[in-house]
Amino acid sequence: MEIKGVQDFYSDEFAHCYGCGRLNHDGFQIKTRWEGDETVSVYTPRKYHTAMEGFVYGGLLASLIDCHGTGSGALAYAREHGIELTEYNAPRFVTGSLTVNYKKPTPIEGPLEIRGKIKEIKGRKVISEINLWAGGEICVTGEVLAVLIPENFGK
Repeated sequence: MEIKGVQDFYSDEFAHCYGCGRLNHDGFQIKTRWEGDETVSVYTPRKYHTAMEGFVYGGLLASLIDCHGTGSGALAYAREHGIELTEYNAPRFVTGSLTVNYKKPTPIEGPLEIRGKIKEIKGRKVISEINLWAGGEICVTGEVLAVLIPENFGK
């Protein structure tokens, strides 16, 4: 059974993101979902995502924090406003600010687990605290301010 994430419910118009777009077949296609009061995504880096032998490139790690944060914003907003996710009705968020802290080198072998906790929901903005784990250890932390896309976005 396929695990669905909030990204599976984005409208086609907003499903092309390199990090999380289900329609971007060259992208990471992460899926962010609830697990209790935390959001979770899992991604397994490929050998070419390397910084130096054996470790993940920092830009990829920042992208995972970023996209997990916007997905977490969408999930939190939907929960807060009683939106039941159905095909292509998920609220879509973009990054207002991103802070990434590299705590230790991230091994490239095996899956990376990205977990988020919602710190604040205020109007169109959601702030989440994100931790990226590898091999049972936190390697990267971050904070994402996610902003709901207005209806006239790009017009």
